[in-house]
Amino acid sequence: MDFSLTEEQAMLRDSIDKFVRDNCDVETHRRVIKGEKGFDPGTWDQFAELGWLCMPFSEEQGGFGGGAVDLMVMTEAMGKGLLRVPFLSTAVTCGGFLQQAGDDAQQDRYIGDIIGGQAQWAFAFAEVDSGYDMARVSCRAEAVDAGFRLDGGKISVLNGHCANFLIVSALTVEGLSLFIVDTSLEGVRRKEFTAVDGSRGAHVEFNGVLLEAGQMLGEAGKAVSYIEDVLAKSIVAMGGEALGSMQVLLQTTVEYTKTREQFGQPIGKFQALQHRMADMYLKVEETRALLFNAAILLDEGSAEAMQACAALKVKIAEAGRLVSQEAVQLHGGIGMTDELDVGHHFKRLHLLGMLYGDEDYYLEKYMQLAG
Repeated sequence: MDFSLTEEQAMLRDSIDKFVRDNCDVETHRRVIKGEKGFDPGTWDQFAELGWLCMPFSEEQGGFGGGAVDLMVMTEAMGKGLLRVPFLSTAVTCGGFLQQAGDDAQQDRYIGDIIGGQAQWAFAFAEVDSGYDMARVSCRAEAVDAGFRLDGGKISVLNGHCANFLIVSALTVEGLSLFIVDTSLEGVRRKEFTAVDGSRGAHVEFNGVLLEAGQMLGEAGKAVSYIEDVLAKSIVAMGGEALGSMQVLLQTTVEYTKTREQFGQPIGKFQALQHRMADMYLKVEETRALLFNAAILLDEGSAEAMQACAALKVKIAEAGRLVSQEAVQLHGGIGMTDELDVGHHFKRLHLLGMLYGDEDYYLEKYMQLAG
């Protein structure tokens, strides 16, 4: 298995690294998460202008035809800068659903606006009693003369507060299905919330929302298979972001222990702290290995890809928790202040560890796939 990057991938990484160095710092992050949308629309427009929103889409759809490895390279560089743009929800997850299940008309109508940065999307799947089981849904789409009537509610829809469109899982007579819902439709109600890392979202209610037949995404009753395929690539994207974030925490912590003195010497000389930083390094490298493995297997279409993604999701949670907690503790009290990026990375890693399923959920999934 070749773990080296191509020349194009290295150039992509370097360009995003430069963007992060020039545009991303703690002060910018603090300002952005306190803004109306929780992200900077100007940065989103820059992503579109630079062609980064094209990456997940095929050349026929106006994209670059990037695979999981390309996506990994992008999000790792983004994770270093605490970039709060809805790239994961809009381009990766919802864009993935459009590619996986959308017909030609749906792809022609929606993908161009994602690539151009004109449209925001969100995946609405979680419900009050569903836990992480995406098939455990009470939201229903009843067939009517003109299409469907959607009733029910979804919680914790990241980016749902400003999304122009939602991809909603709902029960039909055939089973669990997916629908494209325009948030401007009558009967759609949103209540905004702020996640632990400052990301925004909404709890959404659907009260007799009328959908056209063409708003069903893919085949009726096939939502579970679509979700599994799309979330596998989303996990790789999250793994890249988590790896970038953990690398910053490790580097920041090592540098801090070289300058913080106690008992007349830098605390980095204390063997006990060296051991803890060595443990952080091991977790970063474990994450990197599982990330490369999952991305490459996905691009190869391997039968082992789903198992590799489940293992990666477990590692995102487990390693992210250890690295972030150690970084905070080794920085002392200042590690939890808003003035340092340490606490912000801590919160983001916590969210990534829980999103789409926590450590226990994916460990059980891994064991099921392993037979």
